[in-house]
This record gives sequence, structure tokens and C-alpha cells, in this order.
Amino acid sequence: MTLLVIGIVMMFSASYAWAVSKNLPGTYYAIKQMQSAAIGVVAMIILTFWDYHWFQNKIFAYGLYIVSLILLCLVFLFEPSNGAQRWIWIGNFSFQPSEIMKFAVTILFAYLISIHYDRMGTFRYGILPYLALLGIVAVLMLKQPHLSGTLLICTIGLTLIFVGGAKIKHFAAMIGAGAAAIAGFVVFKTVTGELNYFSVRFQSWLDPFADVNDKTWQTCQSLIAIGSGGMFGLGLGESRQKYLYLPETKNDFVFAIVCEELGFVGAITVILLFAMLVFRGLYIASKAPDKFGMLVAIGLTVQVGIQALLNIAVVSNFIPNTGISLPFFSYGGTSLVMLLAQMGIVLNISRHSVIEK
Repeated sequence: MTLLVIGIVMMFSASYAWAVSKNLPGTYYAIKQMQSAAIGVVAMIILTFWDYHWFQNKIFAYGLYIVSLILLCLVFLFEPSNGAQRWIWIGNFSFQPSEIMKFAVTILFAYLISIHYDRMGTFRYGILPYLALLGIVAVLMLKQPHLSGTLLICTIGLTLIFVGGAKIKHFAAMIGAGAAAIAGFVVFKTVTGELNYFSVRFQSWLDPFADVNDKTWQTCQSLIAIGSGGMFGLGLGESRQKYLYLPETKNDFVFAIVCEELGFVGAITVILLFAMLVFRGLYIASKAPDKFGMLVAIGLTVQVGIQALLNIAVVSNFIPNTGISLPFFSYGGTSLVMLLAQMGIVLNISRHSVIEK
């Protein structure tokens, strides 16, 4: 809840100028985010007391995965936004099916591993089905393109397979096959000239200040914001970069505003809060009463941890800009509701566990 409160405050600060520039009330995005947070908190409370074993159901696990696949296909019916087709639009409302797919992969993998746990050491049950399931998702998401989402979902899946008991040699072979497939995809798209989206972002990552243009502007302004914050920041609400210098301040680059307004100390505090959340989630997983609960807790916790890590790495230019949001901070109703609901499931697993207070 601490991360949620800080996230809403920082998102409000980061979004104020952009809302005004669009002739909207300065509180427009903050109010919409709080509405989503309210729905998410209600979902979290309900799922905290809803037995998580309800999700350990073949029909639900496969059904959610199939529905998520259909939604991933439907995104190609809509116009691209910022060079990518990741959203489904229903009137003025939009959402990313990849947010649902993260949860779907966690539930399906946890279900399959829990029922085949004794056979996870074999290639047939420990690798093959998961490789196929992840492969289908990866192809659809790379087509959007959504590299960061692909990496995140594959990381969740691979983590569950590894924890689930797959043999090291099989696991290594799976990673190798996946890496080779992605490399082949990249080479093919490069040769055919269809990989401009990725190549532009990669070039802007190598040296964004060498040639400041519309492709490198975002990264440059993000680094300026981080550097401007110093040790203790300019003060809450005092960011300069949010005044239309830094694009996507309310979305993928909200952490840059955190650094500018709260400084190094504030940034480290946020990172430590994420680390504490991940540690607690993994601790709950270690005390889960069964394999399914353990795997679900690990999958949902890893999702938050890796997503936060990737976002912070992008904002600080440690890795190329891949377009990934910061959990609890970035603007987005679907993402926030899903995150809070998933935290409710983790809390429910903890209620069934024997945990030292």
C-alpha cells in the first residue's frame, strides 16, 4: 500500500502539466488513477479472502490463457500507437492484453507444474509443453512489437519451470532454443527491413546525446531529470522536466520524475520498497502449503520485481527503451487493477501459510 500511495502522488505530480496542456483539469489523470486504485483495492480485499485454490482449475487455467491469446491477436485490428500495436480500444477505453497474459501464464504454468511435479525431470513434461506455450505468446508479442513484455512473460515462465523441478540440462536447452529463435527473428526482420522500431531504440540507447533528435529526446530528458535531482531532489512537485520536456512522464518515465523531485534518497527508498515487496512475496511462497500456492506466489512476485527492474533500467539508460511501465506508479487502469488483484492472491496464500510474525 505504501508503494501505491507514493505511486499515485508521483503520478499526479508527473501528469499535471500534460493534463493542462490537453485542456484537461490538472488532476484528471490522478483522479482516473485513484478510481482504478479503488477498484483494485476492492479486488485485492476480495481475493485476500477468496481461496486461491479456486484458480487451480483446468478449465480456468486453459480458458484464461486461450482468451488472452485471442486478445493478443485482436490488437492487430487497431491502429498503431507510437509505432506499436499493443492496445485494444473500446471507445475511449483501452487496455493491453499482455497485462492479462502475465497472469494467465502464471496460473497455467503453476497448474501444470503442480499436477506434473513428479515428472518435471522429463523433457516431455518438464520442458516441451511450456516451450510451446511460451513460444506462441512470444511470437504474437514480438509481432506487436512488445519486446519488454515478451522478456517479462518469458522470465516468469522460465522461473516457474526452474523452480518447478526441470532438469538443468533441459532448462539450459530450452533457454538456448528460445534465444536462438529470438535471434533468428531479429536477423530475419533486420534483413527484410521490418525491424526499424527496435533498431532506432537500440541506436538511441548507445549514445543518446550524440545526436539529439525525436528518437533520442526522451532518453536525454530522462537522464537530465535524474541528474537534476541530486541527493535530495528539487522538492515534491518542483520537477522542471515534467513541463512537456520529458514525454511519457505519467507512464514509462515516471521514475525519472521521482529522481528529479525526491533525489537519490527518494529513488533508493522506492527501490528498497520494491525489494521488500519481492522479498516478502518470495518468503510467502516458501511457506505456501502446496506447490500450486508456492508457484503462483513466485510468479506474481517475480512479475513485479522484474518489471520494476526493467523500467528503472530503461529510465536510467542501462538498457534500450523497450516501453515498460513501473508497477503502482505508471498511469494505467488495467495494469493497476491487475497488480492489486494479484497482490490479493499472494495475501490469500499467506493466510493459508504458517508464517512467523
